[in-house]
Amino acid sequence: MATPHFSSALSAPAVPAAYPMAKPGYGKRSTRGQQARTRDDFALLPTRERYVAGFVDHLPDGAAMSIKQLAKQLPLYGQQAISTALNALSVAGHLRRVRCAVGAGDETRWAFRTFWSRTARDNEWWTTYLATETAARTAAPAERPAASVPPAQAPVAVPQQRTAPEAPGASPAPEAPAPATTPAARTAPAAPPTAPSPAYLALAELGRRDIRLALSADDCAALERQAAEWLARGVTADYLIAALTAGLPAQVDCPPRFVRRRLTDKIPPQLPDGPASPSTPAPRLLMECTDCGRPGQPEALPDGLCRPCLATHSAGGRPSPDPAEIAAVKAHMTNLRGLLKAP
Repeated sequence: MATPHFSSALSAPAVPAAYPMAKPGYGKRSTRGQQARTRDDFALLPTRERYVAGFVDHLPDGAAMSIKQLAKQLPLYGQQAISTALNALSVAGHLRRVRCAVGAGDETRWAFRTFWSRTARDNEWWTTYLATETAARTAAPAERPAASVPPAQAPVAVPQQRTAPEAPGASPAPEAPAPATTPAARTAPAAPPTAPSPAYLALAELGRRDIRLALSADDCAALERQAAEWLARGVTADYLIAALTAGLPAQVDCPPRFVRRRLTDKIPPQLPDGPASPSTPAPRLLMECTDCGRPGQPEALPDGLCRPCLATHSAGGRPSPDPAEIAAVKAHMTNLRGLLKAP
C-alpha cells in the first residue's frame, strides 16, 4: 500500500496549446471508467510523481508520450527523472505501455501506445482491460455497417382513363391482316456445331505427342468426362497431357484402356480457385516494460515492469528529492562552472 506524502506538491504546468501530438494510432489513450478529476488526485504519490502525473492527466488523447517530449515540457526534471517517475506511476497502477500491430500484409508495423488511468488500478484490472481492448480490435474489422436498403416505393395509383363511347351502329375497326409466312421463315436456322471442349482437345493431342497413345474420335468422346474432372481441379491441359504421356511402357496394346486407367489412378487433388493466402493472426495488444521496453504478456509484467526492472525498482526505491534540493544542486554546479571560467 502506498504511503501518503503530505508535503506540498508543485502544481502541474498548464498544457501548452502547441504540445506535439503523436502519429495517428500512437500516443496517449485514456481508459474508461475513471473517476472525476479532483484536487486530491495522486495524493498518495511523492512530489515528483505527483507533478508528472498531473501534467500527463491533462494531456489530450493522442499526445506524444515519449520521455524526451515530456522532459521538454517539464523544466524541473530531466529525462532520467521523467523515466523514473513513469516507472513509479506504472507500479502505482496509473499507466501501461503497449504495442499493437496495425496494417495488413507487408504493411504491418508496430504502434506504441500508453494507456493512462487517473484512478489507480491493480494488475488484474489492467489484464482484463487489455484483454477487452484486444477483443474489441479483433471484432472491429469484422463488423461492417449493414448496407442501407432503400424503402420499397409504393405503387403509384394511375387513375382509370375514360374512353370515348362508341357511336351507335359503328362497326369495329378491322384487324390488321397477319403477315404471310414464307417457307424460309418457317424453317429454323440450323444450330452451329459446338466447339470441342479443352478436355477433348487435350485427349486428341495425346497421339501427336506420342503415337503410342493415339485415340480415335469415339475414344476421345468416351474419355472426355474423366479428363474434364482433371481440368475442374485446377490443372491445365499441358499438365494433363504431360501426366498421361510420362513414363510410357515400350508398347501400349490398348491406348483407350491405358488412358482410362491413368485418368483414374493419377487424378490430382482438388486445388483452390485462387492463390492461398496465409492466415493473418488476430490483432492483439502486447504489453511492454515501462522501463526497458521488453514486450510480454500482462501476466509476465506485474506493475508494468519486467522481472529485472521490477527488482531494480524495488531495491532502489528511494523517495524523490525535494525541488529545493534540486535547485540548490543546480546553483552549485553553475557556481563551479563560473569558477572554472574565471582567469
